[in-house]
Amino acid sequence: MRRSHDSDTNGNIDIVVKSKNDIPNSQQKVDVRTLSILFISLLLDLLGFTVILPLFPSLLDYYGHHDDQGSLYFTLKHAVDGFRDLVGAPDTPRWNSVLFGGVLGSLFSFLQYLTSPVIGAFSDVYGRRPVMILTSVGIAASYAVWAVSHNFTIFVIARIIGGVSKGNISLSYAIVSDVTPAEKRTKGMAMIGVAFSVGFVVGPLIGAYFSLQARSMDSGAFFVTPALFALSLALINIVFLLFFMRETLPAEKRAKTLGTGFQRAIPLIHPVMLFKFSAVQNTSASELGHVQKVSLVYFLYLFIFSGLEFTLTFLAHNRFDFDSMQQGKMFFFIGVIMILVQGGFVRRVKVGKEISMAIVGLILLIPSFFIVAFAYKEMVLYAGLALFSFASATVPPCLTAIVSSYGTAQQKGTVIGIFRSLGALARSIGPVVASIVYWSLGPVYCYVIGGVSLFIPLVLLTRAKKFVQHSA
Repeated sequence: MRRSHDSDTNGNIDIVVKSKNDIPNSQQKVDVRTLSILFISLLLDLLGFTVILPLFPSLLDYYGHHDDQGSLYFTLKHAVDGFRDLVGAPDTPRWNSVLFGGVLGSLFSFLQYLTSPVIGAFSDVYGRRPVMILTSVGIAASYAVWAVSHNFTIFVIARIIGGVSKGNISLSYAIVSDVTPAEKRTKGMAMIGVAFSVGFVVGPLIGAYFSLQARSMDSGAFFVTPALFALSLALINIVFLLFFMRETLPAEKRAKTLGTGFQRAIPLIHPVMLFKFSAVQNTSASELGHVQKVSLVYFLYLFIFSGLEFTLTFLAHNRFDFDSMQQGKMFFFIGVIMILVQGGFVRRVKVGKEISMAIVGLILLIPSFFIVAFAYKEMVLYAGLALFSFASATVPPCLTAIVSSYGTAQQKGTVIGIFRSLGALARSIGPVVASIVYWSLGPVYCYVIGGVSLFIPLVLLTRAKKFVQHSA
């Protein structure tokens, strides 16, 4: 199938799904130069973004010692303590830091949920390049604020600026859709996945180095150095985009006004409207149902997946007594497998086979939950994590490639932004729910329930595959 748009008398653009026989093959070629520039830009961004991850415990210790009792830090700390007592998590500095970091992570994801459709709509009107540069400036500003965050309130402001500005990921998917034909689109999505994997492997290692430095310092704002490092990468990225990134959405292909994208994106911040995918109009019920099912699968997958990902730290420490270095090796193992799978399998997925690959990923993810649940030896744990990593490397890029085939250039940023906002919403609530189950019922029940729950998105995705085969 091919997807296009029709305009009504008011100039609004509606997504219309047409048969592949209605639209001739455009013979579009892959813009390798743009993809290469995009990869470098994402890598610079993600290296700066992930540097902070190992620093959270040290940051929280710093603010705990320097902020006043009536400050935002202690207000939030009391709320986290109440949540900890509610779910039965142990009162130790280590887990308090993890839960505290989880709250900040959920806030970051929630902000992305709010802004992704809006940023996508802006790019449909004003082009990808200026909006990409604007979001990069916002990210750099967040690091600059972090560098001067001598109290927790300023640090939270920095995270809010970063969360609001983090629309460059959605824009990257839209750019890939702009410069690749349908049969090569999964390869482009896999490239973004590789950038993510490399960033999340190398960035935390750099952050761990800064963390070791922080431990050796008795006092002082240790976070200034890593913040300036992240700011430097962000500034380099801005200059790099200014000089090398070309516009991928020509003016003649853009939406004419924000009314065609922006006004439709704002109502979709409401979760119910978001799941209805209301930006897709004037299509048959079956075709619209296909888009909704793929989006729902993406949400359910990330909701369950992010829960295991977040609680994995608890399990590794409680059951295997992993220290920070061993946990770092564990996540390094996950990252390397993701790089190999995305660079080897996913980039070779042919058009029309994306759902099949995503189904394989979901099928392998189910036993990974059960293996981790009953793993009492490190070798067994790593076997489960290998399957877990394969799913992480295949499901998101394949589902994104499917959704990116809907809509023409005039609304592709909005469509992908809405789709990404579903994932951000899942990541904002998944860790909270998983933590409640983990500490209330134990890790075995937590992962068994998660593994069983994965049959829901698997069934939905299988039905979506049947629809595609029937419509082809």
